Amino acid sequence: MAEPIDHSVDPAGEVVDLCRELIRIDTSNYGDGSGPGERKAAEYVAALLDEVGIESQLHEPFPGRTSVIAHWGGTGRTDGLLVHGHLDVVPAEASDWRFDPFAAEVHDGYVWGRGAVDMKDFDAMVLSVVRARQRAGRVPERPVTLAFLADEEAGGHQGSEQIVKDLPDHLEGVTEAVGEVGGFSTTVRGRRMYLIEAAEKGMAWMRLTARGTAGHGSMINRDNAVTRLAGAVARIGAHQWPVQLTPTMQTLLAAVAELAGTEATPENAEALVDEFGPAARMIGATLRHVANPTMLGAGYKVNVIPTEATAHVDGRFLPGYEDEFFATLAELCGEDVDIEFVTNQRSWETPYDGTAISEAMTRSLLAEDPDAVVAPYLMSAGTDAKHFSKLGIRTYGFAPLRLPEDLDFTALFHGVDERVPVDGLEFGARVFDRFLDLA
Repeated sequence: MAEPIDHSVDPAGEVVDLCRELIRIDTSNYGDGSGPGERKAAEYVAALLDEVGIESQLHEPFPGRTSVIAHWGGTGRTDGLLVHGHLDVVPAEASDWRFDPFAAEVHDGYVWGRGAVDMKDFDAMVLSVVRARQRAGRVPERPVTLAFLADEEAGGHQGSEQIVKDLPDHLEGVTEAVGEVGGFSTTVRGRRMYLIEAAEKGMAWMRLTARGTAGHGSMINRDNAVTRLAGAVARIGAHQWPVQLTPTMQTLLAAVAELAGTEATPENAEALVDEFGPAARMIGATLRHVANPTMLGAGYKVNVIPTEATAHVDGRFLPGYEDEFFATLAELCGEDVDIEFVTNQRSWETPYDGTAISEAMTRSLLAEDPDAVVAPYLMSAGTDAKHFSKLGIRTYGFAPLRLPEDLDFTALFHGVDERVPVDGLEFGARVFDRFLDLA
């Protein structure tokens, strides 16, 4: 007869319950200062850590925008590891969902709710693993800094950026970090492939402004701000950015090409990305720069030509190609359209092949899924890693999940009916537990 599992020291024993409890705490981030904030969730996390004897600190630089930071382990090494996740989520309209987005229902083998994959799933994995190891006396030799952060969904300016500015001593000695959007599986040619985030595009949200001469709408006007701005927006929207492969994407596409029985080149890069199926939606955006016009504004009356017209553009640029991206945008806008940054966050790319931490991530995944393939990828959006990389910390996305082949995982980020497989959560906790022994 098999010995019963002691769930108090089983790394996966609490992960589902913790994920559900976190989802039930509404931490919707509207990006405009409204919303409930993260204080309630931060207090919940701090209490969970305190219960097993891990002291933590709450950091609240703005009312209600609360992060948690704690230190754990470190009995035999000095090179620290940062494990970070964010507590906020994007809003959800309940009427669009199959289940209440903050009820954390379990149905069809999934936990449903806002934050199930972005990213209260990983928060729950970390807490489940840390609490079980602490109870069992399995404290890692490597010092680990735990950070559960506010405001990631609005750029991290009131969360991770403030930790970096206000509490740099808490990150002293940290050399590497792991966080969200990596370690999840996709299926290529019948083989599961786990993607480790080793790079991120930069993010430039820009306001374009054109100015002209005001006048009556019935008269000829050769100095029309709306016309000038519309031309710039049309040129940006129609521009075909070339394929440019960073080292991370060269490694990923080489792995895909091997499964497909071919070689990776810039010419067949898009065809290789198509091998990812629905995940190509996200991965395909990492082959080139992207600049999407998203907002327009001008005028106050139909028969009045305004002095000024504005547009907003969401720009995402590849690491190593920043100067080229901004030079091209300036050319597309022309001399008479001003570009102002709403936010401009750096891109980053971390060496992957041959590093000890990449070996630890790979071994921990393959121990649970021996026939899989593990490869790095470039993330098209942004995470808190952007702020931590400013300190020279080598950052990776490693929130491991084994996913069903038919699940359109990337559509769940900020999407309706966000959900995570129960067995995927348990898989992730087991992998992360192994990783802490190897990292």
